[in-house]
Amino acid sequence: MANQQLFLGIDCGTQGTKALILDATSGQVLGQGAAAHSMISGANGRREQDTQQWLDAFTQATHQALAAAGVDGQAILGIGVSGQQHGLVLLDDQGQVLRPAKLWCDTETTPENDRLLAHLGGEDGSLERLGVVIAPGYTVSKLLWTREQHPQVFERIASVLLPHDFLNYWLTGRHCSEYGDASGTGYFNVRTRQWDVQLLQHIDPSARLQAALPELIEAHQPVGRILPAIAAHLGINPEAVVASGGGDNMMGAIGTGNIQPGVITMSLGSSGTVYAYAAEPAVSPQPSVATFCSSSGGWLPLICTMNLTNATGAIRELLDLDIDAFNALVAKAPIGAEGVCMLPFLNGERVPALPHATGSLLGLTTTNLTRANLCRAVVEGTTFGLRYGLDLLRANGLQAQSIRLIGGGSKSAQWRQIVADTMDTTVICTEQSEAAALGAAIQAAWCHSGSQTGLAELCERCVKLDPSSETRPIAAHVAASQQAYERYRQHVATL
Repeated sequence: MANQQLFLGIDCGTQGTKALILDATSGQVLGQGAAAHSMISGANGRREQDTQQWLDAFTQATHQALAAAGVDGQAILGIGVSGQQHGLVLLDDQGQVLRPAKLWCDTETTPENDRLLAHLGGEDGSLERLGVVIAPGYTVSKLLWTREQHPQVFERIASVLLPHDFLNYWLTGRHCSEYGDASGTGYFNVRTRQWDVQLLQHIDPSARLQAALPELIEAHQPVGRILPAIAAHLGINPEAVVASGGGDNMMGAIGTGNIQPGVITMSLGSSGTVYAYAAEPAVSPQPSVATFCSSSGGWLPLICTMNLTNATGAIRELLDLDIDAFNALVAKAPIGAEGVCMLPFLNGERVPALPHATGSLLGLTTTNLTRANLCRAVVEGTTFGLRYGLDLLRANGLQAQSIRLIGGGSKSAQWRQIVADTMDTTVICTEQSEAAALGAAIQAAWCHSGSQTGLAELCERCVKLDPSSETRPIAAHVAASQQAYERYRQHVATL
């Protein structure tokens, strides 16, 4: 086993932290671990997390993964960290966290975001200046909110970090950020790949925020070596290199081999995302399309829907079904669910852009109100939102031969078929469903190798497709799905 090259990939998400050990020589994942996080929630849309939980979960998941892989932590050559995007972590001049991290799913800062958007000249002005339209989930409105709601905290800010930047700081003691995750802050220009310092000065003229910005590094550049005390705490080689890391979508792109044009990654998680690699920053005129930078040296035009497995889970709970019973009912109902249409906007919605919408069931009659049709309608409704987003990406020149599916929903054969038929594209799952943790480990191997090239070769070796999951569209289904999708579009238009 002397030629093994072992890397640790970490994905710090909203629900918990996942860890995996990758042998970059064979491309095999040798072991995995996981630990949960809890959320601080408020009725006003507050969604925050205690950052200490991330550090505890990181440690626990790492120890589990090393034990499961049966490897000595001293053999780990590098670490890559994937983090939930947009979250705000504030440190004082001693490196201490000032307050709980405000997360991507926090909507408490909507009024602040509205004011900042107006300052930028609305959606068009934001697109022109930053290349993205700032949304309440982005980091920038969280800064204005902190200044207004917690002035004493604001005055002590010495460092402004994203979740993955904070974990890299804990590992290495260095404050830095890479372009992919920085793209989701709302104070970063995705075309020029630079911080928009003027916008931060608008929030606070004292230049405090400007001074608190982390240094920007390229995706292939390591942050540095792990600190000796943290290496000992994790049981890892003190010579291990810490990679630049990135946001969960950027790492998911690497972990699905989505680093050159032609592939689309679609994630069926608690929220739904669709993204693809682009070599140039062709910013879409559609506000819903976020033209983020990738963490592989290019760009990653992306759409995100707020409602996916949360909506299917709500119907499962309502009808008291386990996953197998639910899938069986989905399969039993015809395409279009006999006219039953669900607009699954339980959290409001980003794509289509309906932030204040609620969920609704439409087209019900005495004959079509069945459990099977309800189950089918929720899966179709969430998938139609992704189709809407994919159409926006295609309108901006995106072409794809195949869709790589990840996330919990991708494990359902019924859902895979619905995606293939709705998108009229072949879908296939990657063998490793923890795509972000895998991407982080692959990026660590890339940073460790010290070369700008080599990422494609690593992806070739480490990203494995699951041939048994390959699902092709069926012509008759495609036509019926298209009709059901048109009906969905008509219902959306009335909102």
